[in-house]
Amino acid sequence: MSHYFGNGNIFKKKEHKVLIENFSSLSLLQIVNYVLPLIVLPYLIRVLGVEKFGLVMFAKAFIIFFNILVDYGFNLSATREISIHRDNKEKITEIFSSVIIIKLTLIIVSFILLSIIIFSFEKFLSDWKLYYLTFLWVIGQALFPIWYFQGMERMKYITFVNITSKVIFTLLIFIVIQNENDYIYVPLLNGFGSIIGGLLALWLIFKKFNQKTNFKVLKIKEHIKNGFFVFLSISSSTILSAIPAIFIGIFLNYNMVGYYSAFEKLVRAIKNLLYVINQTFFPMLSKVYKEDKTRYLNIWKKLSLITIIISVGIYSLIMTFSGYFIKLYLGDIFADYIFILYILAFSIILYTIINAIGLNGLLVIGKHKELSISQIIPTILFVLLSPILLIYFDFIFYLFAISVVDIIIIGIRLYFLKVIYYGKSYI
Repeated sequence: MSHYFGNGNIFKKKEHKVLIENFSSLSLLQIVNYVLPLIVLPYLIRVLGVEKFGLVMFAKAFIIFFNILVDYGFNLSATREISIHRDNKEKITEIFSSVIIIKLTLIIVSFILLSIIIFSFEKFLSDWKLYYLTFLWVIGQALFPIWYFQGMERMKYITFVNITSKVIFTLLIFIVIQNENDYIYVPLLNGFGSIIGGLLALWLIFKKFNQKTNFKVLKIKEHIKNGFFVFLSISSSTILSAIPAIFIGIFLNYNMVGYYSAFEKLVRAIKNLLYVINQTFFPMLSKVYKEDKTRYLNIWKKLSLITIIISVGIYSLIMTFSGYFIKLYLGDIFADYIFILYILAFSIILYTIINAIGLNGLLVIGKHKELSISQIIPTILFVLLSPILLIYFDFIFYLFAISVVDIIIIGIRLYFLKVIYYGKSYI
Protein backbone atom coordinates (compact mmCIF):
# COMPACT_ATOMS: atom_id res chain seq x y z
CA MET A 1 0.00 0.00 0.00
CA SER A 2 2.84 2.40 0.83
CA HIS A 3 4.22 1.87 -2.67
CA TYR A 4 1.14 3.58 -4.08
CA PHE A 5 0.46 6.14 -1.39
CA GLY A 6 3.94 7.29 -0.64
CA ASN A 7 5.68 7.90 2.67
CA GLY A 8 3.30 10.36 4.29
CA ASN A 9 2.98 12.98 1.55
CA ILE A 10 -0.62 11.99 0.83
CA PHE A 11 -1.89 10.89 4.24
CA LYS A 12 -1.15 12.67 7.47
CA LYS A 13 -0.23 10.60 10.52
CA LYS A 14 -3.59 11.21 12.20
CA GLU A 15 -5.43 10.26 8.99
CA HIS A 16 -3.51 6.97 8.80
CA LYS A 17 -4.64 6.04 12.29
CA VAL A 18 -8.29 6.96 11.65
CA LEU A 19 -8.36 5.18 8.29
CA ILE A 20 -6.92 1.97 9.71
CA GLU A 21 -9.34 2.06 12.62
CA ASN A 22 -12.36 2.70 10.41
CA PHE A 23 -11.26 0.14 7.82
CA SER A 24 -10.94 -2.50 10.53
CA SER A 25 -14.35 -1.65 11.99
CA LEU A 26 -16.10 -1.50 8.62
CA SER A 27 -14.46 -4.77 7.59
CA LEU A 28 -15.76 -6.49 10.71
CA LEU A 29 -19.22 -5.03 10.11
CA GLN A 30 -19.27 -6.34 6.57
CA ILE A 31 -18.02 -9.73 7.70
CA VAL A 32 -20.90 -9.88 10.17
CA ASN A 33 -23.49 -8.64 7.68
CA TYR A 34 -22.44 -10.80 4.75
CA VAL A 35 -20.22 -13.64 5.94
CA LEU A 36 -22.44 -14.81 8.81
CA PRO A 37 -25.35 -15.33 6.37
CA LEU A 38 -22.97 -17.38 4.23
CA ILE A 39 -22.33 -19.64 7.21
CA VAL A 40 -26.08 -20.15 7.58
CA LEU A 41 -26.71 -20.48 3.82
CA PRO A 42 -25.84 -24.19 3.29
CA TYR A 43 -27.77 -25.14 6.44
CA LEU A 44 -30.92 -23.29 5.32
CA ILE A 45 -30.76 -24.79 1.84
CA ARG A 46 -30.46 -28.31 3.17
CA VAL A 47 -33.15 -27.92 5.89
CA LEU A 48 -35.70 -25.78 4.03
CA GLY A 49 -35.08 -27.16 0.56
CA VAL A 50 -34.40 -25.07 -2.54
CA GLU A 51 -38.05 -24.04 -3.06
CA LYS A 52 -38.72 -22.73 0.48
CA PHE A 53 -35.31 -21.10 0.54
CA GLY A 54 -36.20 -19.44 -2.77
CA LEU A 55 -39.48 -18.18 -1.28
CA VAL A 56 -37.65 -16.61 1.67
CA MET A 57 -35.18 -14.96 -0.73
CA PHE A 58 -38.04 -13.74 -2.94
CA ALA A 59 -39.65 -12.07 0.11
CA LYS A 60 -36.31 -10.48 1.08
CA ALA A 61 -35.79 -9.15 -2.46
CA PHE A 62 -39.31 -7.69 -2.43
CA ILE A 63 -38.89 -6.05 0.99
CA ILE A 64 -35.58 -4.50 -0.10
CA PHE A 65 -37.62 -1.96 -2.07
CA PHE A 66 -39.04 -0.60 1.18
CA ASN A 67 -35.58 -0.55 2.74
CA ILE A 68 -34.45 1.60 -0.19
CA LEU A 69 -37.21 4.10 0.55
CA VAL A 70 -36.54 4.21 4.30
CA ASP A 71 -32.78 4.53 3.88
CA TYR A 72 -33.22 7.37 1.36
CA GLY A 73 -29.48 7.39 0.67
CA PHE A 74 -28.67 8.77 4.13
CA ASN A 75 -25.91 6.19 4.59
CA LEU A 76 -23.98 8.34 2.11
CA SER A 77 -25.58 11.81 2.08
CA ALA A 78 -25.87 12.08 5.90
CA THR A 79 -22.38 10.56 6.28
CA ARG A 80 -20.99 13.27 4.03
CA GLU A 81 -22.82 16.07 5.87
CA ILE A 82 -21.72 14.86 9.30
CA SER A 83 -18.10 14.37 8.17
CA ILE A 84 -18.01 17.98 6.94
CA HIS A 85 -19.68 19.48 10.05
CA ARG A 86 -18.42 17.08 12.71
CA ASP A 87 -16.93 19.94 14.78
CA ASN A 88 -20.23 21.85 14.82
CA LYS A 89 -22.39 20.30 17.56
CA GLU A 90 -25.48 22.32 16.68
CA LYS A 91 -25.29 21.29 13.03
CA ILE A 92 -24.74 17.63 13.97
CA THR A 93 -27.84 17.76 16.22
CA GLU A 94 -29.87 19.23 13.38
CA ILE A 95 -28.70 16.55 10.93
CA PHE A 96 -29.24 13.71 13.41
CA SER A 97 -32.72 14.86 14.46
CA SER A 98 -33.86 15.48 10.90
CA VAL A 99 -32.65 12.12 9.57
CA ILE A 100 -34.24 10.19 12.45
CA ILE A 101 -37.63 11.87 11.94
CA ILE A 102 -37.53 11.34 8.17
CA LYS A 103 -36.66 7.65 8.61
CA LEU A 104 -39.44 7.05 11.15
CA THR A 105 -41.94 8.73 8.82
CA LEU A 106 -40.78 6.62 5.89
CA ILE A 107 -41.17 3.44 7.98
CA ILE A 108 -44.85 4.27 8.50
CA VAL A 109 -45.33 5.08 4.81
CA SER A 110 -43.58 1.85 3.81
CA PHE A 111 -45.71 -0.26 6.15
CA ILE A 112 -48.89 1.21 4.67
CA LEU A 113 -47.67 0.57 1.11
CA LEU A 114 -46.67 -2.99 2.03
CA SER A 115 -50.13 -3.67 3.48
CA ILE A 116 -51.84 -2.34 0.36
CA ILE A 117 -49.74 -4.59 -1.89
CA ILE A 118 -50.19 -7.68 0.29
CA PHE A 119 -53.96 -7.42 0.37
CA SER A 120 -54.22 -6.52 -3.31
CA PHE A 121 -52.41 -9.53 -4.81
CA GLU A 122 -53.02 -13.19 -4.07
CA LYS A 123 -49.34 -14.05 -4.63
CA PHE A 124 -48.44 -11.94 -1.61
CA LEU A 125 -51.58 -12.55 0.46
CA SER A 126 -50.97 -16.31 0.54
CA ASP A 127 -47.70 -15.69 2.43
CA TRP A 128 -48.61 -12.46 4.25
CA LYS A 129 -46.92 -13.48 7.51
CA LEU A 130 -43.63 -13.99 5.70
CA TYR A 131 -43.68 -10.48 4.21
CA TYR A 132 -44.61 -8.73 7.45
CA LEU A 133 -41.91 -10.59 9.37
CA THR A 134 -39.35 -9.77 6.68
CA PHE A 135 -40.32 -6.09 7.09
CA LEU A 136 -38.86 -6.19 10.63
CA TRP A 137 -35.44 -6.12 8.96
CA VAL A 138 -36.33 -2.76 7.37
CA ILE A 139 -37.13 -1.31 10.80
CA GLY A 140 -33.83 -2.59 12.17
CA GLN A 141 -31.86 -1.13 9.27
CA ALA A 142 -33.56 2.23 9.79
CA LEU A 143 -32.67 2.25 13.49
CA PHE A 144 -29.03 1.34 12.89
CA PRO A 145 -27.31 4.75 12.39
CA ILE A 146 -24.11 3.67 10.66
CA TRP A 147 -24.17 7.03 8.85
CA TYR A 148 -23.63 8.85 12.16
CA PHE A 149 -20.64 6.78 13.31
CA GLN A 150 -19.05 6.75 9.86
CA GLY A 151 -19.44 10.51 9.47
CA MET A 152 -17.84 11.04 12.89
CA GLU A 153 -15.18 8.46 11.86
CA ARG A 154 -15.78 6.52 15.09
CA MET A 155 -16.84 3.17 13.69
CA LYS A 156 -15.31 1.10 16.48
CA TYR A 157 -18.17 1.95 18.83
CA ILE A 158 -20.83 0.05 16.92
CA THR A 159 -18.71 -2.83 15.70
CA PHE A 160 -19.08 -4.82 18.92
CA VAL A 161 -22.81 -4.06 19.14
CA ASN A 162 -23.44 -5.25 15.61
CA ILE A 163 -21.29 -8.37 15.93
CA THR A 164 -22.84 -9.44 19.22
CA SER A 165 -26.48 -9.07 18.11
CA LYS A 166 -25.94 -10.70 14.72
CA VAL A 167 -23.95 -13.64 16.09
CA ILE A 168 -26.58 -14.41 18.74
CA PHE A 169 -29.47 -14.41 16.27
CA THR A 170 -27.44 -16.33 13.68
CA LEU A 171 -26.82 -19.09 16.22
CA LEU A 172 -30.55 -19.14 17.00
CA ILE A 173 -31.25 -20.06 13.36
CA PHE A 174 -29.41 -23.36 13.85
CA ILE A 175 -31.47 -24.00 16.98
CA VAL A 176 -34.93 -22.87 15.80
CA ILE A 177 -34.95 -23.90 12.13
CA GLN A 178 -35.34 -27.69 12.07
CA ASN A 179 -37.51 -28.45 9.02
CA GLU A 180 -38.98 -26.76 5.94
CA ASN A 181 -42.08 -25.59 7.86
CA ASP A 182 -39.84 -23.38 10.02
CA TYR A 183 -39.01 -21.09 7.08
CA ILE A 184 -41.26 -18.42 8.61
CA TYR A 185 -38.83 -18.00 11.52
CA VAL A 186 -35.89 -17.02 9.31
CA PRO A 187 -37.05 -13.41 8.77
CA LEU A 188 -38.29 -13.23 12.36
CA LEU A 189 -34.84 -13.97 13.78
CA ASN A 190 -33.08 -11.73 11.26
CA GLY A 191 -35.52 -8.92 12.00
CA PHE A 192 -35.17 -9.06 15.77
CA GLY A 193 -31.39 -9.24 15.50
CA SER A 194 -31.38 -6.13 13.31
CA ILE A 195 -33.76 -4.18 15.59
CA ILE A 196 -31.86 -4.96 18.78
CA GLY A 197 -28.58 -3.97 17.12
CA GLY A 198 -30.14 -0.68 15.99
CA LEU A 199 -31.51 0.15 19.44
CA LEU A 200 -28.15 -0.55 21.10
CA ALA A 201 -26.39 1.67 18.52
CA LEU A 202 -28.79 4.54 19.25
CA TRP A 203 -28.16 4.06 22.97
CA LEU A 204 -24.43 4.43 22.31
CA ILE A 205 -25.01 7.69 20.45
CA PHE A 206 -26.89 9.21 23.36
CA LYS A 207 -24.62 7.73 26.05
CA LYS A 208 -21.12 7.84 24.58
CA PHE A 209 -21.41 10.86 22.30
CA ASN A 210 -23.88 12.70 24.51
CA GLN A 211 -25.86 13.44 21.35
CA LYS A 212 -28.92 15.62 21.83
CA THR A 213 -32.06 15.94 19.74
CA ASN A 214 -33.72 19.20 18.86
CA PHE A 215 -36.83 18.79 16.79
CA LYS A 216 -37.35 22.55 16.72
CA VAL A 217 -34.44 23.01 14.33
CA LEU A 218 -35.49 20.31 11.88
CA LYS A 219 -34.61 21.04 8.28
CA ILE A 220 -36.45 18.13 6.76
CA LYS A 221 -36.94 19.72 3.36
CA GLU A 222 -33.24 20.59 3.11
CA HIS A 223 -32.08 17.06 3.96
CA ILE A 224 -34.63 15.45 1.65
CA LYS A 225 -33.35 17.70 -1.13
CA ASN A 226 -29.68 16.98 -0.31
CA GLY A 227 -30.27 13.25 -0.28
CA PHE A 228 -32.59 13.06 -3.29
CA PHE A 229 -30.08 12.32 -6.05
CA VAL A 230 -28.07 10.03 -3.78
CA PHE A 231 -31.33 8.25 -2.99
CA LEU A 232 -32.07 7.82 -6.69
CA SER A 233 -28.59 6.47 -7.36
CA ILE A 234 -28.54 4.04 -4.42
CA SER A 235 -32.12 2.94 -5.02
CA SER A 236 -31.28 2.22 -8.65
CA SER A 237 -28.22 0.22 -7.60
CA THR A 238 -30.18 -1.79 -5.02
CA ILE A 239 -33.03 -2.36 -7.47
CA LEU A 240 -30.52 -3.84 -9.91
CA SER A 241 -29.46 -6.36 -7.29
CA ALA A 242 -33.03 -7.19 -6.17
CA ILE A 243 -34.90 -7.20 -9.49
CA PRO A 244 -33.47 -10.47 -10.87
CA ALA A 245 -34.79 -12.52 -7.92
CA ILE A 246 -38.19 -10.82 -8.22
CA PHE A 247 -38.59 -11.46 -11.95
CA ILE A 248 -37.14 -14.98 -11.74
CA GLY A 249 -39.73 -15.76 -9.07
CA ILE A 250 -42.55 -14.29 -11.17
CA PHE A 251 -41.64 -15.68 -14.60
CA LEU A 252 -39.79 -18.87 -13.66
CA ASN A 253 -40.16 -20.45 -10.21
CA TYR A 254 -38.94 -20.32 -6.60
CA ASN A 255 -36.46 -23.13 -7.25
CA MET A 256 -34.56 -20.96 -9.72
CA VAL A 257 -34.77 -18.08 -7.24
CA GLY A 258 -33.08 -20.37 -4.74
CA TYR A 259 -30.24 -21.29 -7.10
CA TYR A 260 -29.73 -17.69 -8.22
CA SER A 261 -29.94 -16.22 -4.69
CA ALA A 262 -27.42 -18.68 -3.25
CA PHE A 263 -24.75 -17.75 -5.80
CA GLU A 264 -25.70 -14.07 -5.70
CA LYS A 265 -25.18 -14.06 -1.93
CA LEU A 266 -21.64 -15.34 -2.41
CA VAL A 267 -20.86 -12.68 -5.00
CA ARG A 268 -22.59 -9.96 -2.96
CA ALA A 269 -20.50 -10.81 0.11
CA ILE A 270 -17.28 -10.36 -1.88
CA LYS A 271 -18.54 -7.12 -3.42
CA ASN A 272 -19.35 -5.61 -0.06
CA LEU A 273 -16.04 -6.60 1.47
CA LEU A 274 -14.36 -4.73 -1.40
CA TYR A 275 -16.80 -1.86 -0.94
CA VAL A 276 -15.36 -1.41 2.56
CA ILE A 277 -12.18 0.03 1.02
CA ASN A 278 -14.03 2.75 -0.85
CA GLN A 279 -16.43 3.32 2.05
CA THR A 280 -13.55 3.74 4.50
CA PHE A 281 -11.98 6.50 2.43
CA PHE A 282 -15.27 8.26 1.63
CA PRO A 283 -15.54 10.56 4.72
CA MET A 284 -11.86 11.49 4.58
CA LEU A 285 -11.94 12.11 0.81
CA SER A 286 -14.99 14.36 1.24
CA LYS A 287 -13.01 16.50 3.67
CA VAL A 288 -9.78 16.42 1.62
CA TYR A 289 -11.64 17.50 -1.54
CA LYS A 290 -12.90 20.57 0.29
CA GLU A 291 -9.36 21.46 1.42
CA ASP A 292 -7.09 20.37 -1.46
CA LYS A 293 -8.56 19.17 -4.77
CA THR A 294 -5.17 18.16 -6.20
CA ARG A 295 -4.36 15.98 -3.22
CA TYR A 296 -7.84 14.45 -3.43
CA LEU A 297 -7.39 13.55 -7.11
CA ASN A 298 -4.02 11.93 -6.41
CA ILE A 299 -5.46 9.72 -3.65
CA TRP A 300 -8.55 8.83 -5.69
CA LYS A 301 -6.58 7.63 -8.73
CA LYS A 302 -4.26 5.39 -6.71
CA LEU A 303 -7.05 4.02 -4.52
CA SER A 304 -9.13 3.17 -7.61
CA LEU A 305 -6.21 1.31 -9.21
CA ILE A 306 -5.58 -0.75 -6.06
CA THR A 307 -9.22 -1.80 -5.62
CA ILE A 308 -9.56 -2.80 -9.29
CA ILE A 309 -6.38 -4.93 -9.13
CA ILE A 310 -7.71 -6.67 -6.00
CA SER A 311 -11.08 -7.37 -7.66
CA VAL A 312 -9.40 -8.90 -10.73
CA GLY A 313 -7.37 -11.16 -8.47
CA ILE A 314 -10.47 -12.34 -6.61
CA TYR A 315 -12.32 -13.02 -9.88
CA SER A 316 -9.40 -15.15 -11.08
CA LEU A 317 -9.48 -17.19 -7.86
CA ILE A 318 -13.23 -17.79 -8.22
CA MET A 319 -12.91 -19.01 -11.79
CA THR A 320 -10.04 -21.33 -10.80
CA PHE A 321 -11.13 -22.90 -7.52
CA SER A 322 -14.91 -22.47 -7.06
CA GLY A 323 -15.95 -25.78 -8.70
CA TYR A 324 -14.85 -28.04 -5.86
CA PHE A 325 -15.83 -25.50 -3.21
CA ILE A 326 -19.46 -25.26 -4.39
CA LYS A 327 -19.92 -29.04 -4.27
CA LEU A 328 -18.64 -29.13 -0.72
CA TYR A 329 -20.42 -25.96 0.41
CA LEU A 330 -23.87 -26.14 -1.20
CA GLY A 331 -24.08 -29.71 -2.45
CA ASP A 332 -23.92 -31.59 -5.75
CA ILE A 333 -27.20 -30.19 -7.05
CA PHE A 334 -25.78 -26.64 -6.99
CA ALA A 335 -22.70 -27.78 -8.89
CA ASP A 336 -25.00 -28.28 -11.88
CA TYR A 337 -25.81 -24.56 -11.77
CA ILE A 338 -22.30 -23.23 -11.15
CA PHE A 339 -22.50 -21.37 -14.47
CA ILE A 340 -24.59 -18.82 -12.54
CA LEU A 341 -21.62 -18.11 -10.26
CA TYR A 342 -19.19 -17.85 -13.17
CA ILE A 343 -21.35 -15.26 -14.92
CA LEU A 344 -22.21 -13.25 -11.81
CA ALA A 345 -18.59 -13.22 -10.54
CA PHE A 346 -17.47 -10.94 -13.37
CA SER A 347 -19.67 -8.23 -11.85
CA ILE A 348 -17.22 -8.08 -8.90
CA ILE A 349 -14.76 -6.23 -11.13
CA LEU A 350 -17.47 -4.04 -12.63
CA TYR A 351 -18.93 -3.22 -9.20
CA THR A 352 -15.52 -2.13 -7.93
CA ILE A 353 -15.08 0.24 -10.88
CA ILE A 354 -18.62 1.57 -10.46
CA ASN A 355 -17.95 2.48 -6.82
CA ALA A 356 -14.51 3.92 -7.49
CA ILE A 357 -15.98 6.31 -10.05
CA GLY A 358 -19.28 6.90 -8.27
CA LEU A 359 -18.85 6.85 -4.49
CA ASN A 360 -15.34 8.29 -4.18
CA GLY A 361 -15.50 10.12 -7.49
CA LEU A 362 -18.75 11.81 -8.46
CA LEU A 363 -20.34 11.77 -4.99
CA VAL A 364 -17.32 13.20 -3.17
CA ILE A 365 -17.05 16.13 -5.58
CA GLY A 366 -20.76 16.85 -5.17
CA LYS A 367 -22.01 15.60 -8.54
CA HIS A 368 -25.15 13.96 -7.13
CA LYS A 369 -27.21 14.53 -10.25
CA GLU A 370 -24.67 12.94 -12.57
CA LEU A 371 -24.29 10.01 -10.20
CA SER A 372 -28.04 9.42 -10.23
CA ILE A 373 -28.44 9.71 -14.00
CA SER A 374 -25.67 7.16 -14.58
CA GLN A 375 -27.55 4.65 -12.43
CA ILE A 376 -31.19 5.45 -13.18
CA ILE A 377 -31.20 5.20 -16.99
CA PRO A 378 -29.63 1.68 -17.17
CA THR A 379 -31.83 0.52 -14.27
CA ILE A 380 -35.05 1.62 -15.96
CA LEU A 381 -34.01 -0.10 -19.18
CA PHE A 382 -33.18 -3.30 -17.31
CA VAL A 383 -36.49 -3.32 -15.41
CA LEU A 384 -38.45 -2.79 -18.63
CA LEU A 385 -36.52 -5.43 -20.55
CA SER A 386 -36.36 -8.08 -17.81
CA PRO A 387 -39.76 -9.68 -18.56
CA ILE A 388 -38.93 -9.80 -22.27
CA LEU A 389 -35.50 -11.33 -21.65
CA LEU A 390 -36.91 -14.04 -19.38
CA ILE A 391 -39.89 -14.87 -21.60
CA TYR A 392 -38.29 -14.80 -25.05
CA PHE A 393 -34.63 -15.58 -24.24
CA ASP A 394 -33.01 -18.12 -21.94
CA PHE A 395 -31.90 -17.72 -18.32
CA ILE A 396 -28.19 -17.54 -19.19
CA PHE A 397 -28.79 -14.65 -21.56
CA TYR A 398 -30.58 -12.83 -18.74
CA LEU A 399 -27.59 -13.29 -16.42
CA PHE A 400 -25.24 -11.79 -19.01
CA ALA A 401 -27.61 -8.83 -19.36
CA ILE A 402 -26.96 -7.95 -15.70
CA SER A 403 -23.26 -7.37 -16.43
CA VAL A 404 -24.10 -5.38 -19.56
CA VAL A 405 -26.06 -2.96 -17.36
CA ASP A 406 -22.99 -2.50 -15.14
CA ILE A 407 -20.83 -1.76 -18.20
CA ILE A 408 -23.32 0.89 -19.35
CA ILE A 409 -23.20 2.53 -15.89
CA ILE A 410 -19.39 2.64 -16.01
CA GLY A 411 -19.49 4.19 -19.49
CA ILE A 412 -21.89 6.96 -18.44
CA ARG A 413 -19.89 7.76 -15.29
CA LEU A 414 -16.61 7.92 -17.20
CA TYR A 415 -18.26 10.29 -19.65
CA PHE A 416 -19.36 12.59 -16.82
CA LEU A 417 -15.86 12.59 -15.31
CA LYS A 418 -14.41 13.48 -18.69
CA VAL A 419 -16.82 16.40 -18.95
CA ILE A 420 -16.06 17.57 -15.41
CA TYR A 421 -12.27 17.47 -15.71
CA TYR A 422 -11.85 18.47 -19.36
CA GLY A 423 -14.64 21.03 -19.58
CA LYS A 424 -16.55 19.64 -22.55
CA SER A 425 -20.29 20.13 -22.81
CA TYR A 426 -22.89 17.51 -22.07
CA ILE A 427 -24.68 16.07 -25.08
